[in-house]
Amino acid sequence: MKIGKMLMHMAVSGILLMGTTIASAADISATEHKVDEIYRHVIRMDTHLHVDVPMDGNIEAMPKIDIGKAMEKTGINAIGMTFAVDYVPLTRRGQAYERFLNALDAQDKILEVSGIQRTLTAEEMMDNFQNGRAIVIQEVEGAHFLEGDISRMQTAYDRSVRIFDLFHDNDASPALGDVYTNPPVYGGLTELGAEAIRESERLGMLVDLAHASDGTVKIALKIATKPILISHTGLNTRLGESKMAKFMLPRLISPEMAKEVAAHGGVIGVWPHLASSPQEYALNIKAMVDVVGIDHVTIGTDEKITPEYDERTESYRNEDNVINHVWKDVNDTFYHSVIAELVELGYSGDDIYKICGGNFYRVFSQATQK
Repeated sequence: MKIGKMLMHMAVSGILLMGTTIASAADISATEHKVDEIYRHVIRMDTHLHVDVPMDGNIEAMPKIDIGKAMEKTGINAIGMTFAVDYVPLTRRGQAYERFLNALDAQDKILEVSGIQRTLTAEEMMDNFQNGRAIVIQEVEGAHFLEGDISRMQTAYDRSVRIFDLFHDNDASPALGDVYTNPPVYGGLTELGAEAIRESERLGMLVDLAHASDGTVKIALKIATKPILISHTGLNTRLGESKMAKFMLPRLISPEMAKEVAAHGGVIGVWPHLASSPQEYALNIKAMVDVVGIDHVTIGTDEKITPEYDERTESYRNEDNVINHVWKDVNDTFYHSVIAELVELGYSGDDIYKICGGNFYRVFSQATQK
């Protein structure tokens, strides 16, 4: 955190160092107090957070996972708890649906152990926030479980899914549209994809278009009557010098496409994949705000705060006990470190409230209203 660096390099408790004006100790204390106040009074949402579970139905093999404690440890009080069924080849009809149901059963178990109920409506979300309860919104990444049967959307809703990501890395069968990392073959959104968006809106689920190609998003925005979410991406103008830049480029959104999503009322989650520190991440958030405005940006890490499940060995890897699940060398919780950097950039408490959870709350409210 920059505040800490300033203290380390301050030779005297004064005002001048090597001809440069710096903050006094009192100013630094006031800034830290401001950060803590904002931290305590905002929804600290991660719109896209993976919670690994076995999808073969072997729930008995699961360790006891307390998602509430994991959230508290990293400074998060609200999550889109997600999973994807296409981590293994889907070779037969019915396999994706079985994995989908098994994953929900396993996440039921985690929430039971944690003493947490899924948040289903915006009213519940605000009530949980105001009363200090964890907000867990069920999300699924990829509509592979449909297998062409749109009636399964009702099953997803009945099983408490409230954020519906149409796409993931591999095409569903039949497909819903073009995925941004695969060659375009469907001309954007398919009729099944369009039907899934309409059904999501009818039922009251927030549509997430992460992993969709530009062509898919353009058509989806013409069909959707409510704002959409893109839970995890970043600007393609912010590649930096990362070795992952070429790999990441197809996964990033252009300023032009981001503006179209915002013009429709949507919200874009900035992920930290191309940022090596909270400072760089805050600058990536700022860049997105500069393009689409303060009302259309949120946070989606696409990370994990619970033990990883390895499907090849059918076992969990040891839990990492660090307090920051994104930057392991940062001795501060994820959310506190990010808020500190947003304050450093001059954002007000109201602006930070919007970025951290207020903007998501708005589109979630619109999506779940019937």
